[in-house]
Amino acid sequence: MSELYELPEGWEWKALDEFTTIKSGKRVPKGYKLSDELTPYPYIRVTDFNNHGSVDTSDIRYISEEIYQKIKNYIITDKDIYISIAGTIGKTGIIPSELNGANLTENAVKIVFDNELYDKRFLLNFTNSIVFMEQVGLATKVVAMPKLAITRLKKVLIPLPPLQEQKRIVAKLDTLFQKIDKAIALHQKNMDEADAFMGSVLNDVFGELDKKYKKKELKDIVSKLGDGLHGTPKYDEAGEYYFINGANVKNNKIVVNQNTKKVNENEYKRYKKELNNRTIFISINGTLGNIGLYNNEKCILGKSACYFNLLDNINKIYITYVLQNKDFQNYIRENATGATIKNVSLKTMREYKVILPPLNIQQKTVAYLDKISQKIEKIKAVQKEKMQSLKALKASILDQAFRGKL
Repeated sequence: MSELYELPEGWEWKALDEFTTIKSGKRVPKGYKLSDELTPYPYIRVTDFNNHGSVDTSDIRYISEEIYQKIKNYIITDKDIYISIAGTIGKTGIIPSELNGANLTENAVKIVFDNELYDKRFLLNFTNSIVFMEQVGLATKVVAMPKLAITRLKKVLIPLPPLQEQKRIVAKLDTLFQKIDKAIALHQKNMDEADAFMGSVLNDVFGELDKKYKKKELKDIVSKLGDGLHGTPKYDEAGEYYFINGANVKNNKIVVNQNTKKVNENEYKRYKKELNNRTIFISINGTLGNIGLYNNEKCILGKSACYFNLLDNINKIYITYVLQNKDFQNYIRENATGATIKNVSLKTMREYKVILPPLNIQQKTVAYLDKISQKIEKIKAVQKEKMQSLKALKASILDQAFRGKL
C-alpha cells in the first residue's frame, strides 16, 4: 500500500500488533506422526483450510496425548483468526467450534484479540481485502514468497471504526455477499452440468464402440510406460528445467507456475525420461486420473505421475478421451491402494483394457468429440468470466467497506 488514505471521523489506523497477539503454530516433534485414529487432540494443517474462511473437517488428523503434552501451548480457539504463512500462503479463516483448542500447524499463525472490543468477522473480512493483501505482498498474481513473516504481519495497518460500526459493516457485507455467492454458485452449477454432459457423451460414445471393437491392454499399445523419480532431486531456482508431479498434470496440459520447483541441467540429465510427442502423463498418487499431453516441456517427472509413449498407429487425442471416460476413472479408483494417500501401480495401468477401433474410426471419434468439447468449453468460459466479474465485485465492495463508504 503506497500511502494511508483518509478515514471517516471516528475511524483510526492501527497496526495489528497494537491490539492483537500473533503466534505461530507448532510442527509435530521429530520422530512422531499424525494419525487417522480419533483422539481428543485434533491437529489442523494448511490443507484443512477451505476456501470459505473455515476448516474442512472431513480429513482431520489427530495427535496422541504424548505429542499433545509436548506442543499443547500451540493451540487455536474459535475466537482467533488463522492465516497460512507457508505452502499455500494467505488462506484465512475462523475454526469451527468443534475444533476449539486444536493444535495448529507451524505453517500458519493465529491472531488473538479481545472479542469484546473487536468484531472477529470484521477482522476476517479485512484479511481478504486489497488493503491487507498489498501490505503483506499478496496483491499480485506473480508472487514468489516462500513464507509470510510474522514480523510483517504485525506491522499491517488496519482501518478500524468503532465496534458498533464494525458490526454494521459485517452485517451489510453478509447481506451483499450472500446474494453474490448465490449467483457465483449458480454459474458454478452451470459449469458442473456442462462437465457432466460431456461425461455422458463420452460414456455413450465409448459404450457404442465397446459393442463393435475389441480391447487391448494399455501395455500393448505403448512403446514405453514408466513412473517418475522416487526421491527428491537437487532443486535449483536458477535451473532451466521443471520438476513436475501429478499436481502439474491437468486439463490435458502440463501446468507450471512460480511455485513449480526447478532443477539444473545436471539433474535433468540424471533423471530425464524418454519423452516424445506421443507421450501422455497421468497423475497416479493422491490426485488420480488427471491427464497431460507432453509438449516438449523441459522437465523431469516425480513419482506422483506416470507416463507412457503411444505407438505410431494410435491417435493420442483418442486415448485422452478414453482416459477421461468414467470407465477408466472408475477403474483406477477401484484399483488404487493406500490407507490415506491413494496410489495406482504401474501394473494396474498396464493392464487397463482400451477400446481400440481402427485408426480411421479413432480419428472420426476425435473429430466428433472435439466438436462437442469446444462448444462446452465456450459455455464454461462464459460462466467462468461471469464468476470472475462477481468475485471482482466482492473485492470492490470490500475495498469500499474499509474506506468507510459502505
